[in-house]
Parts: sequence; C-alpha cells; structure tokens
Amino acid sequence: MEIEKKLDKEVISFLKELETGTSNAKGKKSLNFEGLLSDTMLKIFAIRQGIPFHLFYLITLYSPYSENDWISFLDISKKSLQRYKQESRRFGHLQSEKIIEMAEVTKVGLEVFGDMDKFKLWLSTPNFALGSMKPIELIRDSYGKDLVVGELTRINYGIFA
Repeated sequence: MEIEKKLDKEVISFLKELETGTSNAKGKKSLNFEGLLSDTMLKIFAIRQGIPFHLFYLITLYSPYSENDWISFLDISKKSLQRYKQESRRFGHLQSEKIIEMAEVTKVGLEVFGDMDKFKLWLSTPNFALGSMKPIELIRDSYGKDLVVGELTRINYGIFA
C-alpha cells in the first residue's frame, strides 16, 4: 500500500528528528510504522514526545475511522482538530496514546480480514461475543479496545464465540 510507505517515512522522520529518539531507536531493525506498533518502548517514546499532526493525518488515511470517530476517540472538538492541523502541533500524551491504540486496532483488523472494507463492516456490526455491541462503540475506551483486539485475535485463530 502507498499509505504504508508514507507512514514508514513519517515514522522514520519523526524518530530521527528527536534527539532522544535516535538513542532509543539505536539498534532497532525496523524503524518504520509496523516497527513502531510492535515495539512497546518505541510506542512509549512516541506517546511521550507527542504524535505530530502529519503522522496523525497519515494514520487517519490508513484507518477505517471517520473524522467524527477520531473526534470522539481523542475527546476534542472539530475546531481543536483543525487548530492542530493549522499549527502542525503535536498531540498531548493521552491523545497520542489513543492515536497509537487506534492504529494498532487497524493493523490487527487488516491482518485478520485482509481488506479494509471487510474490517469496516465488522467494526459496524453488532457482535454477540462483545455483548451484542458494535466493536466501533467499544474501542473508544482502553478496556473496550482490549476486548475488540482479543476478539480479532480469536477470529484470526478460528475461535468463534
């Protein structure tokens, strides 16, 4: 995917532009988007530094979530989101953590379904294993996100409730 190449470049740039990033990233084989999502220490570092708006924007293009979904996930107004864009600001650590979490859910969903449209349909369909709630309704909270990722993992292994 073209978007994944752009994400890789942006993650590399993000980690290299920060002094501490270079030392934390030393010896890491995969300084790219997938590497960021699979390395807990890099995730912690990225969250503490704050996700830059440009990286967030690429993640929104990679994900199946609408602008309204992101506003809800990040608990900010549309106007605030526009300000982040205009000023090319970094998100705070709570919002950065949520951005990373949503990217992780997307990555797992794409691994399971292999297709964004199928994953998007699954997210918006009530799921018996999730208390008949839609997964998109649960991922706003960390505990709900864990339930959704757990269900995706079970689906991946062929274990259905």
